[in-house]
Amino acid sequence: MIDETVEEIQEMQTHSSSVVAVNATRALEELLEREFATVEEYTRSLERNGTVLRRANPSHASLQNAVREVVADVSDADLDTVEEAKQYTQERIDAVISRVESGKRLAAENAVDTLEDGATLLTHDYSSTVLEAIEQAVEAGKSFEVYITEARPRYIGRKTARALADIDELDTTLITDSAHGVYLEECDRVVVGMDCIVDDKLYNRVGTFPIAATAHQLDVPVTVLGSASKIVTEGFVFENEFRTGSEVMPEPADGFAVENPAYDATPVSLLEGVITDEGHHEF
Repeated sequence: MIDETVEEIQEMQTHSSSVVAVNATRALEELLEREFATVEEYTRSLERNGTVLRRANPSHASLQNAVREVVADVSDADLDTVEEAKQYTQERIDAVISRVESGKRLAAENAVDTLEDGATLLTHDYSSTVLEAIEQAVEAGKSFEVYITEARPRYIGRKTARALADIDELDTTLITDSAHGVYLEECDRVVVGMDCIVDDKLYNRVGTFPIAATAHQLDVPVTVLGSASKIVTEGFVFENEFRTGSEVMPEPADGFAVENPAYDATPVSLLEGVITDEGHHEF
């Protein structure tokens, strides 16, 4: 389970950072099925496998924080037996996952009032929190026109478009990333998720920065949705991920390089605000 989860994270089979954090934390349950002679042996294995999971994507703040919290809580506890250690690990896994999932749900709930009925929205990439906010707003009787960028080179935005296309109250349109400047003039709001916010920078799927900069120029408010746990004040340094150039161009690059960063950094000064499970944070 741990090896499979690491592979899924590295291959970006799951695109929501909240889901990645839940899956990585849940993967630690594999250790509960193994045999250990002592508590010390068990905690060493927990620490080692926690590190393996965190290294699968150092840029995911929610993954880093969730796995690190479980490992630290168990390692710091005064436990007498392996069985007690396993039981406490399960309790901490359940508690951390519950907080991540409730944080996403509450952030979506808090965003519903901001999404005005009849508004034209633009979103980028795939955010389970943004999807849930739109779904909750529709359940409240609202309807929207939504533009979704493809989020190349992996076309993650297509997953968002397919999810929203099933909702009758939405008029959904998929556009290329570079076309955002054309359609932003029609939009009332940009709504995106977040990987994390660190030191006054929003780190999110590459392409977020130019969308936010263009929206700022056109006076279109940019709202970010996500769990408050993704706003990191200390103890975390964001590490961008540079993926293989074959995702951009499958044929060989003859005489030139291909760069493929996974994330970019958007100054929070370009944002109207962030909506989390703890409420609204304006900039």
